[in-house]
Amino acid sequence: MGDRSLSEATAEEQDPTEHQVASEQPVPAYSWYALSVLVLIYVLNFIDRQILSILANDIKADLGVDDAYLGFLYGTAFAIFYALFGIPLGKLADSWKRVRLMTLGLSLWSAMTAVSGFARDTATLTVARIGVGVGEATASPSAYSLISDWFPARLRATALAIYSSGLYIGGGISLAIGGVIVDNWNRIYPEGDPWFGLAGWQAAFIAVGMPGLLLAVWVFTLKEPVRGAIDGLETPEDPHPFRGFVQELYTVIPGFTFFGAAARGAQALAINIAIFFFALVAAAIITHLLDSGEGVIVAGLGSLLGVSLLPVTDQWFLLGIGYYAVFCWASALRKRDYPTFALTWGSPAFLCTILGYGTVAFMAYSASYWGAPYAERIFDVSKAELGFWLGGGGAAGGFLGVILGGRMADYLYTRTQGGRIWVVLFGLLSPIPFAIVQYTTESWTLFLLLNVVVGALAASALGAAAASSQALVLPRMRGTATATFFLATTLVGLALGPYTAGYVSAQNDGDLSRGVLATLWITPIGLLLLTAALRLVPKANATVVERANAAGEPAVATNPA
Repeated sequence: MGDRSLSEATAEEQDPTEHQVASEQPVPAYSWYALSVLVLIYVLNFIDRQILSILANDIKADLGVDDAYLGFLYGTAFAIFYALFGIPLGKLADSWKRVRLMTLGLSLWSAMTAVSGFARDTATLTVARIGVGVGEATASPSAYSLISDWFPARLRATALAIYSSGLYIGGGISLAIGGVIVDNWNRIYPEGDPWFGLAGWQAAFIAVGMPGLLLAVWVFTLKEPVRGAIDGLETPEDPHPFRGFVQELYTVIPGFTFFGAAARGAQALAINIAIFFFALVAAAIITHLLDSGEGVIVAGLGSLLGVSLLPVTDQWFLLGIGYYAVFCWASALRKRDYPTFALTWGSPAFLCTILGYGTVAFMAYSASYWGAPYAERIFDVSKAELGFWLGGGGAAGGFLGVILGGRMADYLYTRTQGGRIWVVLFGLLSPIPFAIVQYTTESWTLFLLLNVVVGALAASALGAAAASSQALVLPRMRGTATATFFLATTLVGLALGPYTAGYVSAQNDGDLSRGVLATLWITPIGLLLLTAALRLVPKANATVVERANAAGEPAVATNPA
């Protein structure tokens, strides 16, 4: 093959008429093997993340917390740090060995899951949950980038959908495993084990956390693919891979962000400080309006600094800090790497796509997390039985939905460049009537059947949304684009959806039906965003290279072997 320009190579991703050329690219067996390992990692990722669902009622009784805290613990405590550390780790995935990065992250989140099992109070449990979020932030930026280098454009939505199926398999397995462990542990040790005094929910955390340390050894054996080679855009290794990572830390970690802003000038620093205080004041106002009191984190910071801080709950404090940090990072990205900024934050098509999917995640995360606690309170079933049927059905529905949705997205993409967005829109609207019936029925059998249906319909959007975001950037930007994509799913979906349902439930005497259904208010916003994406994405897909060059990206030519 002769010399190939950046425009010609990227056109395979953007122009469906070129898919016949891409279809001739063979996919090595090793790519499918490596993908299977990545799926296993993602399964464990979601076992460690989702097991909290089946343990929620036990934690509530043991630690004396309400549904709002349980929503915060599952959502915001995890999501903020998952999102913020996903930014520098996404940059590191663009420059360093992605296999090594994933190995380190897997080790960290597995260890912190096990630490959760030794928690005796909300402060320890919250810190451990934060650690899980930091570790898991390495997984998807690395995996998305690896998959994009193992599979050609024509199969990426399918490969990403297969990888994403680990989400649903892991979520389902977590409920089954958690239910069995808790029931049996509490039966054998009703007052806690004689050595450490651990309750069933604590033993479950330890049991699912430890295997990840063994899996990390296997992951380390994967071969690192050549970045961009499958697209004819072979990218040389970065001689200073950690330089960008450290720079990103200074742009996103509160405190250090002031130094990063100062380096960009006095005006940037002044804006940075103003946004920081605006975020804190907004968090305090929301806390006051909701009459929620002061959080453990803010109280701890005040004690450490020896000052009296504004009374802010952990939910709104972390969310305010998170949005402030994202603003800092986007501002710094614009200054340092304008082409990447232009194709992500500066692209209405990209923003509408990821925020539109964020609204899908807002409802989906809430329903998937609160399903087990709701069923345990409403229906007369054991935790083991609940975990088996609810987890198994959720896993089956999610797996089928994400695979079929990915295949449909690939098929529609060959017909129209907005085809993938139609699948995301379907994932937003189609689950709603079934969810309403699911969370109001008094039939255990009907609840289980609708759990499969709702899970499948909502899951259909994930592969399409992920592939759409990847198609809107250049190969070197994929890790950063993935981190930005997950900002929407975490800061919009995970940080707000489960907490909203939990807060509404707590304000209504533990009525989780009302809490979960309260999340449907976001549907019109998602519909507006995805309708805009349908109009914007086709043109954005067709002009990726032109827009990158206009933003200052140098033209690249390669001569692949």
